[in-house]
Amino acid sequence: MRLPEEPDQPFQINIVPMIDVVFALLTFFIMSTLSLTRSEGLPVNLPGAQTSKAVNQETPVVVTIDGKGNLALNKKTIDLAQLRSSIQEQLTNNSQKTVLIRADEAVTHGKVVGVMDAVRRVPGAKLAIETQSLKK
Repeated sequence: MRLPEEPDQPFQINIVPMIDVVFALLTFFIMSTLSLTRSEGLPVNLPGAQTSKAVNQETPVVVTIDGKGNLALNKKTIDLAQLRSSIQEQLTNNSQKTVLIRADEAVTHGKVVGVMDAVRRVPGAKLAIETQSLKK
């Protein structure tokens, strides 16, 4: 006596779990790259310049002047009188380091010059001003 043959079911690959894994990986990579964006200072509207150049420095000391004229050193609020001593603390072993000034375009010229003067009095500090690159 012969048993009736069971019909062969075609071979199938269920891709729904694979799609879930791919989307989970994609979400992980998107979230991790968003955290890699580099922001050294507070958000300001930078003035534009066509002749701007990139500064090749690993971690510059960043002085931010917001639109109201408030100062921040590496995202921490500071007074102009304390700026020079705080920058000197950042420079250890008489090393040279770039001090990057991020000034909002609405800040008065006198405020920026005052910050530049304080930075230039710090031995070993190289001064740089951040701008937006204007495309022609």
